[in-house]
Amino acid sequence: MSGALQLGPLLLPFPLLLVVASALIALALGRWLGREAAADAERAVWRALMVGLVLSRLGFVYEYRSLYLGAPLSIIDIRDGGWNLPVGLAGAWLYALHAARRSPSLRRPLYGALAAGTALLVGGTSLLALRGPQGPALPDLTFASLEGERVRLRDFEGRPTVVNLWATWCPPCRREMPVLQQAQAERPEVNFVFLNQGEAAAHVRGWLQSEGLTLKNVLLDPPRQASAYFRQQGYPTTLFFDRQGRLVAVRVGELSAATLAQRLGRLSP
Repeated sequence: MSGALQLGPLLLPFPLLLVVASALIALALGRWLGREAAADAERAVWRALMVGLVLSRLGFVYEYRSLYLGAPLSIIDIRDGGWNLPVGLAGAWLYALHAARRSPSLRRPLYGALAAGTALLVGGTSLLALRGPQGPALPDLTFASLEGERVRLRDFEGRPTVVNLWATWCPPCRREMPVLQQAQAERPEVNFVFLNQGEAAAHVRGWLQSEGLTLKNVLLDPPRQASAYFRQQGYPTTLFFDRQGRLVAVRVGELSAATLAQRLGRLSP
């Protein structure tokens, strides 16, 4: 069910790999077709991709503008994975139309390159969506809480549930924790479960206290059985389950308030 490719310590989500592959295909095809047409299509393709990238980010930021206004610098922190694909594609194609009108020799190589990149991106995104998160629903696994109680993960069925696999040594886990704490306080209709991977209770408790974090449902998984069960190798990984306990979405990597809100919107009311 892993939604990312791990290369040593580097974790590459499949959607990111798909975007990179689509851009490389477009650039390569633009260079090849541009040589045949005696036009500098590769530069035009590059510019179209940059326009699309910027507008994709701005489209997402506008959609969740109320969450970004409180921390304007977070707009440029693209590690949260917040993009608006339709807006980005529209921007890239509008730039291509403008460039081809100014330089007709660019029309065939530029349109061909963008068409190939768009087809790969849209087709791959559709396949990932149809494939969906592959794996089990909320499992019948039991973990110890910080208070020493035994808690069954399946007992959280009945309400939308967010399960965050994390560790204190993981920088993005640490950065996103205040966002998750705020969401837990503001969304009582959603279960937030913080499933620590591989660390002792005293260490986890001490770190939470040092950071001034007050979280409910902090569970301990020293042997990392949840990581093995869900086939996740990198942290943070956040799994979103609907009220029936069905897996709806997986986010591999850091969440911002906006990207968390986006994924919470996919859960059944």
